[in-house]
Formats: sequence, C-alpha cells, structure tokens
Amino acid sequence: MTTAERRADRKLVALDIDGTVIHEDETLSLAVIDAVQRVRDLGHEVTLATGRSWETTHPILEKLEIEPLYVVCANGAMTMRRAEPGETDDHGYVREYIETFDPEPVLARIRSFLPEGRFMVEDALGYRLYTEGMQDWNLTNAHQVEFDELFGVEATRVVVVSPDHELDDFLALVDEMGLHQVSYAIGWTAWLDIAPEGVNKATALERVRSWLGIELDRVVAVGDGRNDIEMFTWARAAGRPVAMGQAPAEVKDAAGEATGDVEHDGLVTVLDSLD
Repeated sequence: MTTAERRADRKLVALDIDGTVIHEDETLSLAVIDAVQRVRDLGHEVTLATGRSWETTHPILEKLEIEPLYVVCANGAMTMRRAEPGETDDHGYVREYIETFDPEPVLARIRSFLPEGRFMVEDALGYRLYTEGMQDWNLTNAHQVEFDELFGVEATRVVVVSPDHELDDFLALVDEMGLHQVSYAIGWTAWLDIAPEGVNKATALERVRSWLGIELDRVVAVGDGRNDIEMFTWARAAGRPVAMGQAPAEVKDAAGEATGDVEHDGLVTVLDSLD
C-alpha cells in the first residue's frame, strides 16, 4: 500500500493514557511503544485523549515518540495542535481550542458536601492552583493557595479529591450533590474531574475527526475510565470503541468490546489488530 493510499484510508486511533497506555506506576512497556509506533507507521493518526493537563501529557507523547497533529487534554476542554515553523510553542504544540468555565459555583457546592476535600483548578494556560493535601499530584507549573483563592479563575478543569471516602460512598455522595452545568467524571478512587458543561473527550475528538477529514467509521477509541464513556458512545455510532480489561462494568458496557487489562498490555492486542 502506498503512502497516499494509507492516508486516504487512515484511521483516527484515540488512546486514553492512565490505565490504557501506561501502568499504575507510570511506566510504559516496550510492547505498547512498539505497537503504537507500528500503527503510526502504517499511516494512521494515533493520538492521546486524556483527562490529564498538557503538562503531564506531553511527556507521554515523547516516550511514545509520536507527534500527532492534535492532542486532547483536560477531558476535552483543551485541544493542542502540533506547532508550525515560527510559532511559539510549548513542547512542540500550541493551544488550538480551549473551553473554560467559572468554577466558583461548583467549588462552593462540592465543598458544602466535602469540607475536608482537596481541590485543584487549572486555567487556560495550564497553570494550576491547588489547596493543601494535593501533594501526590504532579505540581509542576502550580502553586498552593487557600480555598477562596480558587475563585475568579477561568478554568478548563477542576479536580476534587476526598481521600477519606471509599469509592461506593463517594459515588453516592456525588449523586447527592446534584451537579449541574458542568461535565464530570469519577476516577478509580474518590476523586472528581470536572470540565465545562457539555465538554468531554467525545466533543473534542469529534472536532479533531472533522479537522482531519477522517470518517467516524475509521475511528478506534481505547480507554478504561468513566471519563471514557462519552468517547465510547460517540465512537460506537460507527467506529470501534474498546475498554481495557480492568475497566468498571459500566465502562465496558459503553464500549461493547473489551481487551486485556493494562498490566498485560491489553492495548497491544487492539493495536495489533489494525492494518
């Protein structure tokens, strides 16, 4: 197959990071790196779609040694574009599309239920403000503030952690909060990842798919978390969504297809099925 033919028939392969590309200890296996590069070399567009900030996403691109044209961060609130010559860039990329919201109402609402919660707010430039107790998170390009100082920021993302809650109890509490006018996802442990209303990985990837001129039936999306459900629903309309083996039941149901777990490099099985 010629390069032109590959490009005409290329797929958009969107990969979650945590629990999909990388293991819990932040390592990547050589098998995953090789599989990603093989699919890239076939002429397909392999990219990342993550809840992470750009600050913690670009190192994964560098380890994979891929340079997709677009990368989706902050659960869809930020889309990065590979920089062109002469553009002022951030690790080779520029902020192409950003969606923000006023986090004050949701922060106040959540804190009324979680007075001991820990909070982080990320702005449109990737700078993060966080409250005491977030030291387990990557705090590059960030500084600690008092809770009230989180207000007044145009946010792309809000993270809320409640270390004292078991996941089931946390799920029930979040349901009780009745969060409105934001999009949110719940992680493996008791933490919330909040984006602007109606914004998620699917909304960003649909925009990327359109920019690239790739049909929906050429989409492959792989992930493992509740923040991947909208992405799976979008891809399932005509493409191929795949859940990792360790994903919660509702995530697997949304995908309709599952592969092996991350510890056994289930992503490699999916990528090796592509030609």
